[in-house]
Amino acid sequence: MKRMFRFVLAAAVTASAGLAAVVAWPIGVPLSELNLKGDVNRGAYLARASGCIACHTDFSNGGAPLAGGVKLETPFGTLYSPNLTSDSEHGIGNWTVEEFAQAVRQGVSPDGQPYYPAFTYPFYSNFTDQDIADLWAAFQTVPAVAQPSRQQEMAFPFNQRWGLKLWRAAFLEPPRTEPVPGSGDVWNRGRLLVEGAAHCAACHTGRNLAGARKTDTEHFKGSDALPGGGKAPAIDYLSLQKRGWTVDSLAYALRTGVMPDGDAFGGTMGEVVLYGTAFLTENDRKAMATYLLDDHSGG
Repeated sequence: MKRMFRFVLAAAVTASAGLAAVVAWPIGVPLSELNLKGDVNRGAYLARASGCIACHTDFSNGGAPLAGGVKLETPFGTLYSPNLTSDSEHGIGNWTVEEFAQAVRQGVSPDGQPYYPAFTYPFYSNFTDQDIADLWAAFQTVPAVAQPSRQQEMAFPFNQRWGLKLWRAAFLEPPRTEPVPGSGDVWNRGRLLVEGAAHCAACHTGRNLAGARKTDTEHFKGSDALPGGGKAPAIDYLSLQKRGWTVDSLAYALRTGVMPDGDAFGGTMGEVVLYGTAFLTENDRKAMATYLLDDHSGG
């Protein structure tokens, strides 16, 4: 009996020590000083491409731009997008550009806590220092809104943020944005947007039980488990070709929301166009379409 007690006690101590180690485990990489001058217009363009406005503006309730409050219902609980205005108390007005860079590229808050991966930071990890400087300059122009961010409503144990450190260790991966030699400037620009800023795979790729994308087997194969019970169709090149899409028709749809059959995008994709891709240049929309409608299975 004493031997069993000692075994249970040792196991408990080991488990407690392991948990303490995970809780104390620092994430991200050290901040480096960022002194580049940002271009407000380029930053605003990148913010549109990245979906910042659509995800952080509660249009359904008349919310102010980037003041947060957009509701995302997931199998793990309900998330609300935070306030990204220049308000110093409720927004990001008292952040430094380095803290902003760490949040965007690493998914780590100024106090060192991991963000839930509903924030699409995995797609932004290859943003350059100049990209960050431009985004930061643009966000500085957003009027302050003194609106507190809503608390996340995650069920136990998903409300324990230390658990996200284990999720990151198991599933976090860099975006597929690196140029592919020989594929051409247009194709590679499309790759940079589709696989990076526009984070198309966030909705159009299936996920496992832990909520991680199945990038090896279901990349762009569609998803039946979007937040709130929505669905996203497959957008791999074979599926798009079978449905009759062309580079021109897809680029047009990314500008207008109108599909080749005359119907219009609805739901989340409608918002992606309305608040995001409609503001991109025609060249960038065609680059995205070129990339999606090409067989890049080896890229």
